[in-house]
Amino acid sequence: MNRYGAELVGTFWLVLGGCGSAVIAAAFPGVGIGLLGVSLAFGLTVLTMAYAIGHISGCHLNPAVTVGLWVGGRFEARDVPMYIVAQVLGAVAAGGVLFLIAHSPGGYSMLAALVTEVVLTAMFLVVILGATDDRAPSSLAPIAIGLCLTLIHLISIPVTNTSVNPARSTGVALFAKGWALEQLWLFWVAPIAGAILGAGVHRLIGDDLRKR
Repeated sequence: MNRYGAELVGTFWLVLGGCGSAVIAAAFPGVGIGLLGVSLAFGLTVLTMAYAIGHISGCHLNPAVTVGLWVGGRFEARDVPMYIVAQVLGAVAAGGVLFLIAHSPGGYSMLAALVTEVVLTAMFLVVILGATDDRAPSSLAPIAIGLCLTLIHLISIPVTNTSVNPARSTGVALFAKGWALEQLWLFWVAPIAGAILGAGVHRLIGDDLRKR
């Protein structure tokens, strides 16, 4: 089950990162990331998940890849159906999150901001814990973690200006005052909640394998 859970989480990140950058940030007025940015975002989702879950599931993230690996003799036939189910469920879950964020009333609501910060911080922790796992190539962990943060910014700057870090938000809010201080609670609650969620997800998909 760990491998299936890892595929679900990984495909969730692929769709959230790649499609999220396209839906939210590609055409943002004046500073949109454009087609190149969206392409980079998709690549970064795969790179970061390769380090986060590659040692758990192989990081397929794509039914076509799973079938191709099976035909090529690199994957067991018995696992193909459940891998595909997990990938589709992860993609649908990410689509739901994007719908909630992008279709919030009057632009990006506080709920959209809350969801964005919780989910992206959770995925940041999944990458951090996965990339620094003793079964992953730890010498390259800083690359995965740094590029994950790059991807997070590509997705979420139009929604929240991107925090995922309460200290970062506090440091500038104290000088901006006014609305920044009024909203500061969100940038403490959401990242901490997201970090707890991400750590829990990693334990679910990774820790059982460690005990074997």
